[in-house]
Amino acid sequence: MARMTLRAAGRAPAGEVWERYARPELWHTWSPQIRSVRVRGDRIEPGMAGEVVSLPGVPVAFAVEEVGEARRRWTWRVEAGPVRMRLHHAVVVLPDGRTGTELRMEGPLPALVLYAGPARLPCTAW
Repeated sequence: MARMTLRAAGRAPAGEVWERYARPELWHTWSPQIRSVRVRGDRIEPGMAGEVVSLPGVPVAFAVEEVGEARRRWTWRVEAGPVRMRLHHAVVVLPDGRTGTELRMEGPLPALVLYAGPARLPCTAW
């Protein structure tokens, strides 16, 4: 199992960035590789399960494992065939007043490298 961490910073308010994580219908605004989300519920919570449809239309099953609303952190597990990854997201206010995000990923190295490419693309949150 490999690990990789990505960080980004921008000027959008931390509360707004967190809402884009907390509401599945907004996931495409922080993850350009997500086309749509199929899930019951409007807000992430432990045990929430569903499917994200990524580019180029590949469905990926997911389950939310942990959510820390007050700390703006959450963890989910994704599964595509035999490939399984765990993704830990955090939103923080940086000392300079900008908003920072962190994505810690665990899984097979080729899957992490493949996911990291699109995850580094600029998104509308910034």
